[in-house]
Amino acid sequence: MKNIVIAVIMLMSGAGITTAQVQTVKNQQLKTRKMENTEKPKYETNPFTLVYDGAITENVEGKVNIHPVKYKINDIDIVANVYTPPNYNPSGKYPTVVVAHPNGGVKEQVAGLYAQRLAEKGYITIAADAAYQGGSGGSPRNVDKPANRIEDIRAMADFISQFQGVDTNKLGLLGICGGGGYSLAAAQSDKRFKSIATLSMFNSGIVRKNGYANSALNTIQDRLNQAAEARAQEAAGGAVQYVGDMKTFPTEEQLAKMPFDLYREGTIYYGKTYAHPNSSGKYTTSSLMDLMLFDASANMDLIQQPLLMIVGGKADSKYMTDEAFPKAIHAKTKELFVIDGATHIQTYWKPEYVNQAVDKLLAFYSKYL
Repeated sequence: MKNIVIAVIMLMSGAGITTAQVQTVKNQQLKTRKMENTEKPKYETNPFTLVYDGAITENVEGKVNIHPVKYKINDIDIVANVYTPPNYNPSGKYPTVVVAHPNGGVKEQVAGLYAQRLAEKGYITIAADAAYQGGSGGSPRNVDKPANRIEDIRAMADFISQFQGVDTNKLGLLGICGGGGYSLAAAQSDKRFKSIATLSMFNSGIVRKNGYANSALNTIQDRLNQAAEARAQEAAGGAVQYVGDMKTFPTEEQLAKMPFDLYREGTIYYGKTYAHPNSSGKYTTSSLMDLMLFDASANMDLIQQPLLMIVGGKADSKYMTDEAFPKAIHAKTKELFVIDGATHIQTYWKPEYVNQAVDKLLAFYSKYL
């Protein structure tokens, strides 16, 4: 979530910070410097440019294999990775899970991690880069409109439903961070998804409108005016304007001043420890015209499928899951699973929390797919 880091620093630089926060940032930065001095970036050492821990480095018979694929959404080229389980037989029938990546993320990061972990246990999975983002096509770059992200999820279902071995009667959905919010919206009307899970759900529209934890309520109209001006400039052939276009990595002091764990830890995750060149937190300013009308927690009563929402107990984004979950009044069954001690970003990479999330997902999908 490095997409509004600079804005947060500008708006919240006066927030109080503790010595412990400063020391934590310094320790993380020290670890990162050591990695930079001794190792190539992870994406350069993996033939599939995967950056998550434990990533596949080659396709070996009898083990999980990764299949880079391409398809189109209208005229836009989409790139995706399909993971097949150990001893995959194309003539077989396998439960399948569509995985939607976080805002600013790409398929080679946390979405790929969970796709691979599920494939290891017998699932076919797919993780794609959103249209206009990552390795997928679309211009201008980094358009971030809810309708597009929801269509990305439906298009993954379209493609994977034609993949050999997929049991379309056992099609599940997993959305992570912003992908979680868009997965809730997609599942409300797309009943091909037989069960839905979210991890560290992020309600993109509400945050873009109100600010994180309602921290920008007094600038809503100003930002809408900026979005309108940016769209007018684009229509006239002018330069595309962006929010969160971070040119340089923040200093230790800037990181320490970030008032929310999600932004501070997300900046390090996306910018250093699990960086990928296709990942970018910026988005077109004109996208705010659409984003600020979106609420992932709206129409939750349309979800009738089984629902699992996983969230870190220490995540400062937890309030978004807490707001959405009770509204799923017609879900066949629903569960809110809290990972004690985990922050939002730690559910992306920290083994003890990832393992808990994966175990819960496996239990959920095995019962409801």
